[in-house]
Amino acid sequence: MHHQFKSPEGPIEVSVAREGDVWSLGHLEATLMGDGRLRIVQADSSVAFAHVAKVGDVWWVHFQGHTFKLERIEPGATDTDDGGGLTAPMPGKILQVLVTVGESVKAGTTLMVLEAMKMEHRIVAAADGVVTAVHFSAHDQVEQGVALLSLDES
Repeated sequence: MHHQFKSPEGPIEVSVAREGDVWSLGHLEATLMGDGRLRIVQADSSVAFAHVAKVGDVWWVHFQGHTFKLERIEPGATDTDDGGGLTAPMPGKILQVLVTVGESVKAGTTLMVLEAMKMEHRIVAAADGVVTAVHFSAHDQVEQGVALLSLDES
């Protein structure tokens, strides 16, 4: 499966194959650990660790003293996307819904907590806005990529 990410250096094409918790990223093999670290086996067989955090649709990867910001480029998506849809990063179960429809939130506010792969993932507002819809409740199972909430950022 090919994913495109935009980064400050331009688009990055990443070939991702997943087998359980092991991801093959191009020529690298990476395993997502239970503590949120990514264990990377490099081309020379040495092992390195990266810290990964997902905020909205942005992945922050801290690796060897550098921080990389990766934004997924959805096939056919344009920059005119309203950005208000907040989606599940992976299949999982809703643990907590922390906001209600009509609530004003600030950028960085945790809106929902999702449990996936034995880890808690916080779904965070990328910008100030008003919650316009909450599509799931606590204990609901969700599939990867589904919209969890909607936020009006105007």
